[in-house]
Amino acid sequence: MREIESIWLETGYKHFAFEGPRGLKIERLSKEVGKNKSSFYHLFADLEIFTKHLLDFHLSRAKNISTKEAKAKNEEELISIIIEHKIDLLFNRQLRIHRDNQEFKNCLSRINQFSIQGLLPVWKNIICLSENSPLAKMVLHLSLENFYLQITYETLNRDWLREYFSDIRKMVFLFQKSKDH
Repeated sequence: MREIESIWLETGYKHFAFEGPRGLKIERLSKEVGKNKSSFYHLFADLEIFTKHLLDFHLSRAKNISTKEAKAKNEEELISIIIEHKIDLLFNRQLRIHRDNQEFKNCLSRINQFSIQGLLPVWKNIICLSENSPLAKMVLHLSLENFYLQITYETLNRDWLREYFSDIRKMVFLFQKSKDH
């Protein structure tokens, strides 16, 4: 990818992460990039093609994050990865919010195919469910939906994430306790 394409994509990526598709205004992006709109049209032809490039860019970044998550050994390592990739998670949040768009939904589906498997081992460790894989997977799916509803640039910090994981552990503990009675 050429440097100018990368600049456009990174700028669009941040705008999408914070505002979703409505943040992708060519004139606004061109001002921030410091190039005229014709540069955008020369590289991407239109906003629809640019958005497809953004989704490919995100998919590539999501694979990188998933690889890191699969190597995480504990909660603190996972928290560090999450904080390092705030913008990527916010982009993913926007895909979830706007999943009525079939391309966004497809991108999420592709990401889930590899990210859930990579995240599951450290997730089971975090929520103290080493034996019960189906329950751990179900709690992970529900927790991810809840996580993406709550996150903002400000909440993605160590204290909030530790509390979030602690709350999930408590929920799992209470579920197991009620099941035993």
